[in-house]
Amino acid sequence: MTADLQEALAGLNPAQRQAVLHQDGPLLILAGAGSGKTRVITVRIAWLIEKLGVDPRSILAVTFTNKAAGEMRARAASLVGSAAEVTIRTFHSFGSWMLRRNADAAGLPRGFNIYDDDDVVTLLHTLYPEHKRATLGRYAHMISRAKDYCLTPEEDLSAISEDPELPGMYRRYQERLREIGNSDFGDLIMRPVQLLESDQVVAGRMRSRFRHILVDEYQDSNVAQYRLLRLLCDDATAVCVVGDDDQSIYRFRGAEVRNILSFPEIFPDTTVVRLEQNYRSTAPILNLAGAVVAQNSDRLGKELFTERPGGELPRLVLLPDQDDEVAWAIDRVRRSEREGENGETAILYRTNAQSRAFETALLREGIPYRIVGSLRFYEREEVKDAVAFLRLLANRRDEISFRRVINKPARGIGPKALQHIIDCLAHAEGDLCRAAGYAIPKLSRKAGTEAAAFVRIIEGLDRFLDGGSGDDLGALLKETLELSGLARHHEEQDEVAGTQKLQNLEELGNAASLYPPTREGLIEFLEAIELDSARRDVDDEDARIVLITMHNTKGLEFDRVIITGLEEGLFPRNDDPAELEEERRLFYVAVTRARDELTLTSCRSRRIHGRFMDLLPSRFLGEIPRELMEVDSSGYAGGFGGGGGGGGGVADHPLPQGTAVYHDDYGSGVVTRAWFAGSEACVNVQFETGMTAQFFPAYSPLERIAGADREADLW
Repeated sequence: MTADLQEALAGLNPAQRQAVLHQDGPLLILAGAGSGKTRVITVRIAWLIEKLGVDPRSILAVTFTNKAAGEMRARAASLVGSAAEVTIRTFHSFGSWMLRRNADAAGLPRGFNIYDDDDVVTLLHTLYPEHKRATLGRYAHMISRAKDYCLTPEEDLSAISEDPELPGMYRRYQERLREIGNSDFGDLIMRPVQLLESDQVVAGRMRSRFRHILVDEYQDSNVAQYRLLRLLCDDATAVCVVGDDDQSIYRFRGAEVRNILSFPEIFPDTTVVRLEQNYRSTAPILNLAGAVVAQNSDRLGKELFTERPGGELPRLVLLPDQDDEVAWAIDRVRRSEREGENGETAILYRTNAQSRAFETALLREGIPYRIVGSLRFYEREEVKDAVAFLRLLANRRDEISFRRVINKPARGIGPKALQHIIDCLAHAEGDLCRAAGYAIPKLSRKAGTEAAAFVRIIEGLDRFLDGGSGDDLGALLKETLELSGLARHHEEQDEVAGTQKLQNLEELGNAASLYPPTREGLIEFLEAIELDSARRDVDDEDARIVLITMHNTKGLEFDRVIITGLEEGLFPRNDDPAELEEERRLFYVAVTRARDELTLTSCRSRRIHGRFMDLLPSRFLGEIPRELMEVDSSGYAGGFGGGGGGGGGVADHPLPQGTAVYHDDYGSGVVTRAWFAGSEACVNVQFETGMTAQFFPAYSPLERIAGADREADLW
């Protein structure tokens, strides 16, 4: 045994060592967050080769990214040189490898090309030229999802969509794809599955080749990937999957958590090894994460622990609104600078649109930051599209903005038609809309009709602006998005790719709502955007502030984590049981990114569609035992807005319906409704002033007072 492998084995904890040395039967390694699973996989590969004499060419290791595959190969080879011969690939890379080596049996030319999403839409457009690309994009997405479930056009596709056109379009697409002799990404899994099911010679050869199969991040696998794994295994295959059911957060991409939950049933005599020792976070952080995810019913169960000493309790900060939330985060960042704290502070949010307010404040304060996994807010395609329309309204000579939006969404105004318009500028005194009018006789019938329609859109928006319509500039933006077709265009993109473009446009509307609905307000808003852009020359390569969505934090860790936006309707988004469990797992992932310090923030109200709306704290906060966190409500001036709430009175509620109470800011009142959000007590209180507000009594200075039942007087 090499010295490096001996050292690696000696550094394992008992559970890790058990996973590495396992020999008999299927193995499920439940690897909790920060438990060193990559080390376990690479040491296991090296141990199989060095200690058990397994031929490295008979080992298949599958992961989900090329980067992870490369790192796994390098680390295993550093322990045992011959590990470089192990087949370590992503699922799709393995599918392509298998198809090329069995091209004749699969009915493909060996040199087949792989179509990406855009290629798929283009091919569909050749079959259905009467449809717009955006429409075909939705069908391309549905076809891709069908392949994730290994569903052919002849099978029941109702789980994918009830659209009656889908089976026929899918069938024609597949026929054309086979005629061309190419494959798309879905085929890289589905066609190997079909080949293994139909050709026992190929199946036998694959099973005899790979005697040891390891799959990383198994909780992220979909149905097609599960079927591929199942077909590669026979009774003699040593199969090992590694994953964490509590970190399955990609259901929207087709991931199926049941794959890992049912593994012990599918593969009899499975040994389950739980890696529960966490090497990242302090005990208080792990305790909070565990308390919330334990509320899920679909989980195999584990309890993370750490040998790290100490650690502060996580803190919940209750704030009046999102502006206070941003200000609090900036103040925490400044304090970190003053006190010379090392490491990174990560600000986490549920949706990309939430980054705007933090970006604006950090730029204003001159604090370098970086965004992980997405563009800065004002650099996002949909935001730049909308801003280009506003710039053209402010200045009809803005050729850059005109070029961006004249044919977006597609109006049939191509480069030739655009040049005719530009050529007419001299006659229009630089006014691009007037130039478009002059150019219409030179354009094709379709281009001329669309150019005239575009000019009418701009003129209509001019009248809307000059008429002072709406309460603020957000109304102009909303009108722009509707008249231009950008709202529908980006909504269709959201439907296809699961993006959040509409939410980003709504957040742009929130920013615009701070300005008056006048030309002066428009110019002031555009100037503010430009000033933000000008500040971006601040070097952010070494920035210690990270803005990131919760989904993008998977696999990352930070010294300090601030999880923002913990309100009902934002996080979690709805009451669907399956989605609620996934949202809870997402909360668990977000919490376990923190090494040393964790803060949770929840706002009483938030600006939505340009208006402040009252919100309730996330139910996840009610699932955290009070002894597991400190609550800071010093910046919180009372209840959680007016109206709404859950069911009626609860017998063991601390402030049941009819209780007389007193609040320092609002005076005397009576509880008109009492309920629980998770384990947390909530109440509606109607005060003598007529005001009604909602409260978490544990967080608010509500004092129970003596007095007769006053409920009848207030109702």
